[in-house]
Amino acid sequence: MTVAVTGIGVACGLGHGKTAFRKGLYEAPDIFSCLTREGRGPAEGEPPFIGVEMPEPSEVLAPRLARTASFSGRVALSVLQEAWQDGGLDDIDPERIGLVVGGSNLMSREQALAARDYSARLAYVPPRHAHMFLDTDICGLCASTFKIRGFAYSLGAASASGAVALIQAREAIRSGRVDVCIALGALQDLSAYDLHAMRSLGAMGSMRFSEQPGQACRPMDAARDGFIYGEACAALVLCRQDLAAAGKTYGRIAGVGLAVDGARGPEPNSAGQVRAAMTALVEAGLSASDIDYVNGHATGTPAGDDAECETYRTLGLEEARINATKSILGHGLSAAGAIETAAVFIQMKEGLLHPTRNLEKPLDSRFNWVRSEPAVHDIRRALKLSFGFGGMDAALVLEAPDSGGHTS
Repeated sequence: MTVAVTGIGVACGLGHGKTAFRKGLYEAPDIFSCLTREGRGPAEGEPPFIGVEMPEPSEVLAPRLARTASFSGRVALSVLQEAWQDGGLDDIDPERIGLVVGGSNLMSREQALAARDYSARLAYVPPRHAHMFLDTDICGLCASTFKIRGFAYSLGAASASGAVALIQAREAIRSGRVDVCIALGALQDLSAYDLHAMRSLGAMGSMRFSEQPGQACRPMDAARDGFIYGEACAALVLCRQDLAAAGKTYGRIAGVGLAVDGARGPEPNSAGQVRAAMTALVEAGLSASDIDYVNGHATGTPAGDDAECETYRTLGLEEARINATKSILGHGLSAAGAIETAAVFIQMKEGLLHPTRNLEKPLDSRFNWVRSEPAVHDIRRALKLSFGFGGMDAALVLEAPDSGGHTS
């Protein structure tokens, strides 16, 4: 059964909605600065954190209900509303619609704020705290606001969560459980605790570029020194191809791969990445030589980018065009795989690849990088890679609507 993508909703530092997203992808403005959202301040004497924060979302809920929802939840509703309308889901039987939310421990900043505000007066903790900080609260918010009555659940795969949500949504359709399934990469709302830990781990970028925040995020560049956090959220509507409205398809998910490489922490593993990619290619009935575009995980961590380049070499992807969406948005963590897949489909529709910011000295000059300017390119078959702490390796093969792809 062929599964198509028929709706997209996005939010990130570029703004809310596909119009702002598309414009920002190609203009690649400098949206990096010191993080200022409450609960992300550094410890006394420590430098601030560099990253990207998004504008406030449009409110879907009435004010009384909005006060009971987390920031991650309110952004999820705004993004889902755009995807729902884009996918034309009002006419679908609600019992044939499912939802998979990718991400875990999504509200840590607001939990830290609650601990600050109520630790000395626990008797005054709001009753809503019992459920609003559970990841499943986003499922509940979405299903109670939109007509989703098939199923809804959340999953965690670290920074691969958004991609794994897409994999699970596709499988739910192919198994016949539902006809439509929404994959939502949720906003990972980091606290100062998380940011300090990531910096101490060496995964997050240092303050080497504190005077020039726009230079800090540099995936696949020789001067990279860690990922730079960026708030993001995306929802993609997956649908049985035969139910998709004529001419209303962004593309297809032709093959998927998911592997675990046996690592507990942040250590990347090229062998696991290759296994995931090969699984996706085999399912799609393709070889690596059929891939003309790669949207990499490309975080900007030294070990991560080195391992990913090794994966490209092993697969033989030297001819494919390659860019890094995180160079523009920052690293959306749980949302990364979903919003970067949305970026693939936007580029597929436009026939134009977005630039890679700060790619001044690529790690391997043999690859066909898209650097400082957009590049005209007709994407037919793309490989999207997404990896997460804990050895999570995910791969998606994405095809253009008219590519005549594999349909088994």
